Amino acid sequence: MTNTPTVSDRIADVVASHADTVFSLMGNGNAHFVSSLTQRGHRVVNVRHETASVIAGQSYYLSTGKIPAATVTFAAGFTNVLTSLAEARLARIPMVVVTGGSPTTGLRGQDIDQTGAAAAIYVRTFRVGRNNPAAITEAAFEIAKRDRVPVIVEIPYDLVDRPAEEAAAIPTLPAPDVLRPTELAEALAIDPDIAAAVARELSQAERPLILAGRGAVLAGAGPALRSVGDHVGALFATSLMANRIFNSSWDIGLAGGFSSLRAAELIGEADVVLIVGASLNLYQMRYNKLIANARSIIQVDTLAVATHPQVTRFIRADAKAFAAVLDQQLEGVQRDGWRATVERPFTGEKTEWSEFGPDGRLDPRAVMDAFEELLPEQRTIVQDTGHFMGWAARHLSAPDPQGMLLPGLALQSIGLGVGAALGIAVGRSDRLPVLVTGDGGIAMELNEIDTLVREVPSALIIVLNDAAYGMEVHQYGPRGLDTTAMKFTEMNFARIGEAVGAKGIKVRSLDDLGVVRDWLNQGAKGVFIADVAISAEIVADWLGLSNAYYASIRT
Repeated sequence: MTNTPTVSDRIADVVASHADTVFSLMGNGNAHFVSSLTQRGHRVVNVRHETASVIAGQSYYLSTGKIPAATVTFAAGFTNVLTSLAEARLARIPMVVVTGGSPTTGLRGQDIDQTGAAAAIYVRTFRVGRNNPAAITEAAFEIAKRDRVPVIVEIPYDLVDRPAEEAAAIPTLPAPDVLRPTELAEALAIDPDIAAAVARELSQAERPLILAGRGAVLAGAGPALRSVGDHVGALFATSLMANRIFNSSWDIGLAGGFSSLRAAELIGEADVVLIVGASLNLYQMRYNKLIANARSIIQVDTLAVATHPQVTRFIRADAKAFAAVLDQQLEGVQRDGWRATVERPFTGEKTEWSEFGPDGRLDPRAVMDAFEELLPEQRTIVQDTGHFMGWAARHLSAPDPQGMLLPGLALQSIGLGVGAALGIAVGRSDRLPVLVTGDGGIAMELNEIDTLVREVPSALIIVLNDAAYGMEVHQYGPRGLDTTAMKFTEMNFARIGEAVGAKGIKVRSLDDLGVVRDWLNQGAKGVFIADVAISAEIVADWLGLSNAYYASIRT
């Protein structure tokens, strides 16, 4: 074995200096790189399917704020990761993904144009040579951090074990991604006159509302926005990914499809709304019915233009910087505003749900309320996507914005939940990782239950199991489509988990949750799967909004 560092060694040097954790599936194209990491004792989490490597990195970043790395091999290994890579790109997740690649001599029979495939999902690829592996990898981390995007570093197959040559300088970085302006400081300079105008609007409003999204979390804008709201007597609301950013008794909760009915009603009454760092997608806007009566909707974001046609004033600015200037503009202002007239509590009276639905299976709302009482305060909730996903968001609480995550929603993909749970379990071992998933999603990634068992000390998986793709059943059944292909023979995921070392129970009554309570009381050691047989006849109210919206489009 040569003592001269190889191309793979040089890439590993840089990755190890930037990312304390690498999510990996080893193959021919990245075996030397992975070996270089593990030989030095670097943390490498070995997944069972490439998809899990990037989605684990995404949730790791969302729960810790630290940039991760992932690695897969070439060809089939690369194509297997495209779904989670597209999700990470659409969700704006900074990450470096080291992949194998075709040799410098050209494509072989099993190779594809990986650079072109990545470009199709808006991900940049940087292919290393013998003279620049460290420099290229450094540049990739710079771009990932600067543009908040995943970036690929590709190792040609015939260079994986070749000695690296003298280190080249870091290349000139390409122009920033479209998500960030080229002249950052100039483009995002805050006009004091515009800030003063916003301050006047807020201070003159009868029912001012401040709505924060993940952009406000990333910028650290929470304290300044809370101060702004306190000056003008505003109510607060958040997107799912900004949950509890305000830490205020005037926070009415989630805004969007997962809003409580009371929160949705209040948001609809606001007359001036300041929206900071939120994308205003269809979910957040409650299918365009969220902000019904506002005369002024002000959006602050780093994007170039407003992201919704209802916005009346768009301000391109850093969330924290703008909130600080706005707070200064309001110095000396102290109004009761909406707080003087609003009725509390914001959550409304607690609903007592029946234990069972019309079909004799458990009501998922009652189940989620029961878990809210069972779970420790220090928990991180992560969800797969599907019909069930609003129940966790509405019924389970989280300690901070990093405690309620929904990877997969950007691409609207199911089957990413267990990989996402892996990322938070690795990143936040100080909290209980709790995955809420559906039977359709977890069936796609049963192999990663083994990864959880191997890699993490504790995790709880709650499967809301209606033996169907519930989203499709409740969307297309009412339209007259045959639902045969949307329903399945019921699986027992608790028993499947036991085969790879997990514990679990099939939950058919709320009394069965006593087994989960015992596991928690005994230290929550290992992985526990609660497979809950939920009613197939209880339809989430947010899905009704979705159905109505798409029906209006069709007509």
